Amino acid sequence: MTPLLPPPAPGGPGVRPLTPVSRVLRLCLHALLFGLLALAAGRAVADSAPQAGWVVAACALLAAVYLAGVRAPAVHSSARAGAVWLAGLCAAWAALLMVSPDGLWIAFPLYFLELHLLRLRWGVAAVAATAAAAIGGFLAHSSAVTPGAFLGPLLGGAVAVATVLGYQALYRESERRRELIEELITTRAELAAAERSAGILAERERLAREIHDTLAQGLSSIQLLLRAAERSLPEDSAALAHIGRAREAAQENLAEARRFVRALTPPDLEHGSLPAALERLCTGAPGPRVRFSLSGTPRPLPTPYEVALLRIAQSALANVVRHAGAGRAEITLTFMDSSVTLDIVDDGKGFDPCAAPSAPSGEGGFGLPAMRSRAESLSGLFTVESAPGQGTAVAVTLPLPAEALS
Repeated sequence: MTPLLPPPAPGGPGVRPLTPVSRVLRLCLHALLFGLLALAAGRAVADSAPQAGWVVAACALLAAVYLAGVRAPAVHSSARAGAVWLAGLCAAWAALLMVSPDGLWIAFPLYFLELHLLRLRWGVAAVAATAAAAIGGFLAHSSAVTPGAFLGPLLGGAVAVATVLGYQALYRESERRRELIEELITTRAELAAAERSAGILAERERLAREIHDTLAQGLSSIQLLLRAAERSLPEDSAALAHIGRAREAAQENLAEARRFVRALTPPDLEHGSLPAALERLCTGAPGPRVRFSLSGTPRPLPTPYEVALLRIAQSALANVVRHAGAGRAEITLTFMDSSVTLDIVDDGKGFDPCAAPSAPSGEGGFGLPAMRSRAESLSGLFTVESAPGQGTAVAVTLPLPAEALS
């Protein structure tokens, strides 16, 4: 858990891939350790110290133990192996301290290794023990006691601990930001997919309405006009055959247009009727218990009517789940002689309908203004009854078209 090595799993050495910064810091640690060892060996040889040979041998031993641990995969994946390697390094360092006072400076890179390979509380204890050993080793070789002999190792240990704690805080913050960025990327992808899906469904509904309201109605009118022309002509008229063929062509194209409209029906209506789609909507709704009830004799409705009623039910139920805080809700579909009514009632916290926006705000497509617009586009009536603390009732009534009444 040091700035010189990648953060390990709790109680063990790091297993995460090294970042470029971690590689540079690790190289700095290597350079620091080998530089200090070279300095200690070089000074012993240059000063012709009595134990110069032993100093060089101790430096070589410490370098060999360090290199063996750096190149050993077990040290990077096993807490036990890392601790054994650290113990070997400390033993080699103790041998160096016995023969050279310059071994004191090796304590600084050892601080970071101890804090990296051990849990924090054990790492701090190891740093304190290392500082004490460094002070004791220096005093054993020096006849004069100076404040620097104590302050150097102690300040070095304090700096190492503070550096490691600061790095850990920065690393945790970096990890939180990385996770947040990943969540944002995932959410953005999901939102884009949802927007594409919503756009496709909206375009399908628009095309279905346009075909139903223009092409299908035009072909139906043509058929009625041709039928009237047939009745007004004498039975032996030569034009009757041409009118009959024209009426058959209009009938075939009208059927094709209706099949095309059915193919553009929303997925919820593709495999069943409107009551079945509403019942599935209630069954799969999260949050409050939602019950569906059907009143009257169901009859086939034009696709734009079924789509509008289903979308209004979805919108109202979404508002119940998100805003109402309700425990129960009920959706009722009622077929009457000349109209169809959809009621959505909940026992939630309610609201003041006068304070609700009267027009779409652009912040969402399924608010009350959007529901009202859907109903009014089919000459329907949309009402909302609510009060704070008294739940909400949404009702939409659509007059049945002539083809649905026949």
